[in-house]
Amino acid sequence: MDRLVSAEAAEVELNFLPSKRCTATFKIRSLIHTMPVAVQLTTTRPCFYAFSPAAVALIPPLSSIVFDVVLPPTAAPPITSPPDAILVRSALVPTLHHADTGTLLRFFSRPTLPVFRDATIPILLVGHRILTHLLLSPNPHSHLSRVIPSCTPDELSTTLPLAAAAGDAITVAALIAAGANPNARSAGRKSSLSLAVSAGSLDSVKALIDAGATDRPFYEAAAGNRTDLIFIMLGKFAPGNISWADAVDNEGRTPVHAAAENGCVEALRLCFTIGGGDADLADARGWTPLHYAAAAGHLKAAELIIGYSGFDPRGALTREGQGKRRTPLELAVEKGNDHLYELLRPYGRVIRAARGVGGELGPAVKEAGGVEERDQNGWTALHVAAFKGRMDAVKQLVEGGADLEAVDNDGYTPLKCAVEAGNAEVALWLISCGARGGVKGFLMATGGGGGVPPSMKESCTALVSAALC
Repeated sequence: MDRLVSAEAAEVELNFLPSKRCTATFKIRSLIHTMPVAVQLTTTRPCFYAFSPAAVALIPPLSSIVFDVVLPPTAAPPITSPPDAILVRSALVPTLHHADTGTLLRFFSRPTLPVFRDATIPILLVGHRILTHLLLSPNPHSHLSRVIPSCTPDELSTTLPLAAAAGDAITVAALIAAGANPNARSAGRKSSLSLAVSAGSLDSVKALIDAGATDRPFYEAAAGNRTDLIFIMLGKFAPGNISWADAVDNEGRTPVHAAAENGCVEALRLCFTIGGGDADLADARGWTPLHYAAAAGHLKAAELIIGYSGFDPRGALTREGQGKRRTPLELAVEKGNDHLYELLRPYGRVIRAARGVGGELGPAVKEAGGVEERDQNGWTALHVAAFKGRMDAVKQLVEGGADLEAVDNDGYTPLKCAVEAGNAEVALWLISCGARGGVKGFLMATGGGGGVPPSMKESCTALVSAALC
């Protein structure tokens, strides 16, 4: 004989409620026909659990007794791995047919008593608090299928945002299947779908949308450059049929702002091409998408925003009070993003085209109605093209009526700019067109140096001097 009693449960489920007395019932049955069996119950951690009516009992032949395992009120569940278990010990008592608790305790204390270890019954803690604990553990799926049925739909719904934020698609699907509301929100009022998108969990997003989640957090998807999630959220809507990229949050920001701030070029382009996004829309602080890209130092995003802007966005000012009204250029300088300086300088479209960063020169001249735009330093487009050595642009501007002798704030003509930059071909062509403009004095005062290799500048100076003689 290897057992005197049997446990009529493979495990005991104890529904944990914080700061409340929690109980679970189980039954022990005697396997002996002829005499009573004494049983003693304990747990692997006796300090946490008690038994009712008592931890010892006398079971008549072939009878059974119902016990309660009791967890006294506690704020935190006594979770351990492996789980706690009830240990069942038994012994034959041929001379006892009735005994009180004290007598049985003394009986089991006898050192020579032959004791059987009949059963080990795991204690499985269930309930909403345990579900939350599982989701925060390294192995959240270990008892998920057992714990979820112990929770109400409302409890499952409060847990869903936690699983979504963790990007745990398995748990998200299990909670929804058990009755969780796919539109459930976190304590911070974030929707489950928004949290899943922020976590970048494609399967979680699909599960929530298939279950009926109604919000569409395009802002979070754009902030993470997740164009795949944007298309999933668009669903049956054909691209361009809804203006999703102009939806504002409580601070007036759109997905365009989010993509610009994070340098998400693919998402930004999608906002403009199929999302109806406005490249010039300012948020509650007066920050346009270009302000965000400039402050964060995202050159490619800034170039894209300028290309899709309906006007020159570089002159836009924030609305943060007197003394804090800043342009995108000022934000870039403040944050040390010097690589954006040239792009954000506030010159016009013709000047940008002359620099080679603002599209074709011809359409820009036509739209501006002429070639005499000036930047803050007094440079015209011809100054810019001459300094950059862009011969095609120089010829196009001169043929379009550009003033050969226009001077900037420092008295420089386009010819002086070409010589200063060592662009001999441009300088000689300007001279052939009649440019002279004080360049002789400039040639006498300068030799090599500056930002141009001395040999290049000296060669250009020599050629121009000869051409002017």
